[in-house]
Amino acid sequence: MPKKILIRRQMAVVSKKQTHVHEFEGSTKLAEQGADRHNHRFAGVTSQVIPAGNSHVHEIVFEHTDFLDHFHNLRKIRTGPAIPVGNGKHIHFVSAQTTVVDGHRHRLQFATAIQSPLV
Repeated sequence: MPKKILIRRQMAVVSKKQTHVHEFEGSTKLAEQGADRHNHRFAGVTSQVIPAGNSHVHEIVFEHTDFLDHFHNLRKIRTGPAIPVGNGKHIHFVSAQTTVVDGHRHRLQFATAIQSPLV
């Protein structure tokens, strides 16, 4: 009888109960010099809540920025903790960088939109 092999992967522990997500959009910082100087745009939706201390964070797994003869990935980026903005709403701050492609990477900083904007 073949042995079972347990493979453990490090993954975010996300609640099975639906919580909330945040939309986000932005542009990377400029990279490269001269005629090659450029940036990329991105947009998406975060994961559900991941508990963290007295607050929570969200994970961003984003496959591609926009295309400008190449694209970059944003992988396993975590937001910062919730930042209250009033009326029971909050946002999250993100500071990260893209994958290296064509010999360069881009830095990015942005705040998510509030959760449940119409509720």
